[in-house]
Amino acid sequence: MRILLSVAFAAMLAGCATISQLAVYTVSNAELEQVLDSQVSKLQKQTSLAGIPLYLDVEDMTATIGPDGRDVVQLGAIATARISAFGLNYPAKVSLALEGTPYYDNEEKAIFVRSLSLLDSTIDAGGFKGNLAPVSGEFMQLINGYLATNPVYRLDLANKAVSMLSTVPLQLTVEQGQLALRPKQ
Repeated sequence: MRILLSVAFAAMLAGCATISQLAVYTVSNAELEQVLDSQVSKLQKQTSLAGIPLYLDVEDMTATIGPDGRDVVQLGAIATARISAFGLNYPAKVSLALEGTPYYDNEEKAIFVRSLSLLDSTIDAGGFKGNLAPVSGEFMQLINGYLATNPVYRLDLANKAVSMLSTVPLQLTVEQGQLALRPKQ
């Protein structure tokens, strides 16, 4: 009987050790970009710049997780700004480089990127190439507003292992090229 209990106890300890090693859920750059690409069509806004109607449309987003070993996510956005003036539309390509802090919300079971800051902005409009701060500010408001309420990644609770892991409070860590969710210790 003692041998049977010892074997059962050893098996249970080995199982717990294995579960604790497997209790990490990671999100890679590619997975994050795939989710962002599916959401990018929702990033549109009608606004005005100095009284001139301006339509902002984000076309593509890229993600880099943990660049240079830092606990941030860098986002790249390619967008079009269409200015309507005198009955004509003037399109301008805008490229933004942003950086923000990833945050896991235990209630939402989702990862958000908050506290965005602008790293770089360029605009290409009819022969003019340069940095145009007013349009960059409008895009920052658009992307910041969107990311404040929409996660960049939501856990797939249909997956039983992920669903089970999400029942405990999770801690988010940033690693080179991926976000890792582990049970809080």
